[in-house]
Order: sequence, then C-alpha cells, then structure tokens
Amino acid sequence: MKKGIVSALVALSFMLCIAASSFAAGTTGVVKAVEGNQVTVTMDDGTEATAEGTANVGDKVTVKDGKIAPAKKKKAAIEGC
Repeated sequence: MKKGIVSALVALSFMLCIAASSFAAGTTGVVKAVEGNQVTVTMDDGTEATAEGTANVGDKVTVKDGKIAPAKKKKAAIEGC
C-alpha cells in the first residue's frame, strides 16, 4: 500500500514539474513586423503576438510576459561519447 502511494506521488510530482517547465519556457516564433518598439511575432503554432523589444524581421525570438528575447540555440551534439 505504501509503495503504491509513494509511486503515485512521484508520478504526480514529475507531471507537475514537466507542466511548470513548459509554461515557464515562453513561446518561440519568427519576427514578422517591427514598428518602433512593438514587434509582431508569428508563433510556431501559427498565432500572432505583439510584444515589446528590439529585433529584426526574420529573427527567431522567444516571447515571455509581453517581451521578446533571442531564442535559445540548441547546443551542438558532442561526438564520440
């Protein structure tokens, strides 16, 4: 009985951590238009968002809390491991 409860709690905490990290990450997209400090971004899911920041048209950015930041680049794979 105790093992079942513990395993259920571990599974639940894992799911909550995954959900929290997905919401915290922000959403990525490509800059469509720039008007002064307002940037229009076409998101990866097809929606559009307006955020504040500086970027050039065509840049891949992350939108979080109404502001933009450069999208994180994936690290190169280490060969030979």
